[in-house]
Amino acid sequence: MKTRSFEVVLIKPSKYDDDGYVIRWFRGVIPANSLAVMNAIACDSADRQVLGPDHAIAVDTVDEVTARVDLSAIKRRFYDSGNFGLVGLVGVQSNQYPRALDIGRTLRAEGIPVIMGGFHVSGLMSMFDETHPDLQEALDLGISLFAGEAEGGRFDDVLRDAAAGDLKPIYNHIGDLPDIGTVPVPFLPKHKVAKTIDNYTSFDAGRGCPFQCSFCTIINVQGRKSRTRSADDIEKIIRQNIAQGVTRFFITDDNFARNHDWEDVFDRIIALREADNIKVRLIIQVDTLCHKIPNFVEKARRAGVVRVFIGLENINPDNLLAAKKRQNKITEYRAMIQAWKAAKVITYAGYILGFPNDTPETIRHDVEIIKRELPVDILEFFFLTPLPGSEDHKTLWTKGVAMDPDMNKYDLEHVTTGHANMSQAEWQKVYDDMWQLYYTPEHMETIMRRSRGRGLGRLMSMLLWFSAGTEIEKLHPLQCGFLRLKSRTDRRPGFPILPPWRFYPLYWGETVAKFARLGARAWQLERIRQRLKKDPNRDTYFDPSLAEAHEDDDQRLDLLTQTESARKAVGHIRRVSGQAPPLKEREEKRLAAG
Repeated sequence: MKTRSFEVVLIKPSKYDDDGYVIRWFRGVIPANSLAVMNAIACDSADRQVLGPDHAIAVDTVDEVTARVDLSAIKRRFYDSGNFGLVGLVGVQSNQYPRALDIGRTLRAEGIPVIMGGFHVSGLMSMFDETHPDLQEALDLGISLFAGEAEGGRFDDVLRDAAAGDLKPIYNHIGDLPDIGTVPVPFLPKHKVAKTIDNYTSFDAGRGCPFQCSFCTIINVQGRKSRTRSADDIEKIIRQNIAQGVTRFFITDDNFARNHDWEDVFDRIIALREADNIKVRLIIQVDTLCHKIPNFVEKARRAGVVRVFIGLENINPDNLLAAKKRQNKITEYRAMIQAWKAAKVITYAGYILGFPNDTPETIRHDVEIIKRELPVDILEFFFLTPLPGSEDHKTLWTKGVAMDPDMNKYDLEHVTTGHANMSQAEWQKVYDDMWQLYYTPEHMETIMRRSRGRGLGRLMSMLLWFSAGTEIEKLHPLQCGFLRLKSRTDRRPGFPILPPWRFYPLYWGETVAKFARLGARAWQLERIRQRLKKDPNRDTYFDPSLAEAHEDDDQRLDLLTQTESARKAVGHIRRVSGQAPPLKEREEKRLAAG
């Protein structure tokens, strides 16, 4: 019997920039784990012949961050197959939802079956009993929605329904989180990974987070219970990629330190590195208390962790409490960053602007404190954003508080709602200003001096990336890549399509100007590096941020004294730990005693 091919095209959409062009790069940073997960699930379905032996399943993936979604080619491909297939819009975040809708709209107009999943769909379905108006727009276009995770045979059902021409409007699995210990492991082929800088790929070792941060969507989509892949599966992921020449990985767990199998995973990777001499490099995300877990930082170093992202978020305990970020203890910030520094790991810290107690003045003041007293390498700024799927979003929506209706702006780098202490213009300005305030030439030199042999070249490239991203590309550095690519006709509906004679001179002139500015910044950092190399005292550099904890920190550090809540936090820690009271209190008691 002749085999008929069922076409599966999995697309990870990008988003539009402020000028309406799709954000795409010649080389991206890290491929989406959601695409790797769905690719593995779809290929497993194909291998198991879930549509029967007379139907082959052909799987293709497109990450729009580094590859153009050629809608004309997709339409021709499905026309040739009689629309026998399925386009999956996977891992769609809120800021990618408008672009995903536009892709789906075009394909549905040709009768091509389309299904959409990801955090936007899953988050809204997890928080609202009724169908949210945002999702109704997709349903009205004939786009099916998938909420939750696709493991456990759930994608098999989608494929069977699509092949039968009976795709359901909604597949809702948000309340049933599958075991991920016995499922296909994330995988992308080398030619897809090669589209990233440094050939990084990604995988999730676990899902779920135990904390309750009100701005977070992960806890409402992936749950608060840790679900993990086995150490055997992690080794399988690494060996599959090693076989195709990929040795660098981003572990996408929102908080790898709370993966209850973290030690088994690290031990397996350490064995690969030390016994099999496989030079694996890792990037992980952790919380601010991970350094207190016995052996965590040391084993991370041995497992090849070279960069760590930390959700610092804020240094005002009142703000952290308002966001239910109770696990962040400002009294531990310096020791935590110093522990990673001692392990020679580059630290990234996320910092959120727009908590209830923030003003432009307090934000500037707090960032200056961080520069002086916390030896963090890379500080990246975000707006406090009511992301659909978070408690914050549901609260504002329920109260009828105005939020920007354009989901394209829900990328943590645009103002999307009001603030009690700042106008939207003030809030936007202080965000733009903070990138300039932190990445001054003087402070970048300080960061490099603090590195103490951790590999200046790697740190310099990070400083270049984060200091130049918002200034040159007008995008958050996490949205950036190498060499911005623009397609003249890939523009958001409502924006004009420029004629070639106007578009291409603008694009190439803009590109040349960007590289000139980037080169100037790189030369600036290189001059600093050369100066440090010649400094005979470079290995003995010291500033207050590098000092070990001392009993009088609560008197001399602005971090611990600037607000009443900070002072209370210190007092609480001292009472709980049984430490001596602050110097001022001891002195007052001594004087009172004569």
